[in-house]
Amino acid sequence: MKLCITGGGTGGHLMIAEALVEAAVLEGHEAIFIGSTHGQDRRYFGERSSFSHVYFLETSGVVNQKGFGKFKALWKIFRAFLSARKILKQHQIQATYSVGGFSAAPASFATLSRFLPLFIHEQNAVEGRLNSLLKPFAKAFISAYDKNSPIQGYPVKEVYVQKARLRTTLKNIIFLGGSHGAKAINDLALRSALELQKKGIGIIHQTGESDFERVKSEYEKMGVRVELYGFTSELPALIERADFAVSRAGASTLWELSLNGCPALFIPYPHAAGDHQFHNAAFIVENKLGWCQREGEGLKEKLVELLDEPLEKKSEALMQYATTDVAQKMIRQVVSLV
Repeated sequence: MKLCITGGGTGGHLMIAEALVEAAVLEGHEAIFIGSTHGQDRRYFGERSSFSHVYFLETSGVVNQKGFGKFKALWKIFRAFLSARKILKQHQIQATYSVGGFSAAPASFATLSRFLPLFIHEQNAVEGRLNSLLKPFAKAFISAYDKNSPIQGYPVKEVYVQKARLRTTLKNIIFLGGSHGAKAINDLALRSALELQKKGIGIIHQTGESDFERVKSEYEKMGVRVELYGFTSELPALIERADFAVSRAGASTLWELSLNGCPALFIPYPHAAGDHQFHNAAFIVENKLGWCQREGEGLKEKLVELLDEPLEKKSEALMQYATTDVAQKMIRQVVSLV
């Protein structure tokens, strides 16, 4: 089968695309990727990937644009739509899987215009606007948060499942701000660093590139030993070594931690569209699989309180709750329906 995977803009969408192409190739299929020149699409798939071909079209987000900017963004999508139609025809694509984000618009509409089946994965507890618009036309709509979804669970790279382990004692903590970093999480790590070091807890910290130098300088002033990264492609190995995480609640990171059995305190990005990160984390909390605290609500006190929480039951519950082989099930569903 020849499949197109489209979407991106942010790391969360692209991680799903990576999980899907990994599963597609494993099942013996060919997949191409259509993304955007904006966002992080090039960074993920521009040099190395399992896709047979990758394309980055000139698009940008529409929702946050105003006035002429919105018209300009729509014009870019229309031009990219025409290019996507040609790409789909050139590669004789049989179906398209959209993982959401503004990058997905051109290829998704091109797929429908060519009367090809469109499959959609919604990564968040709150549906994105593009996904909501396209949902009535999709052959299947998959969501880890929807009880009516024909496939339950969230697609993550197989390495998170392979390296899953039961956490019993807190030896290392990892601070994750997502692909762009998060000042609130970086500041929490800095405020907690001396106490963590005093307790003998190792610190692994991904700051995001824009805040790396500031955070590095502050750690040096305090004399705190830390494993520090701006951005790293070695996240699966770092998460596997961690016993507890402090993280934004982007869906991909949330489920990667869950499938790996790593309990977490989630601090949702307060300006996410539809407050979706809070709702992602709320799903975990409601199922008693982790913790959530909004910014500015005694973050350090909450973290210190959780340092003494028993980890084993939470870690075991995460590994039992999280569904594995989701990406393979999604690819097999496409094959069975096309």
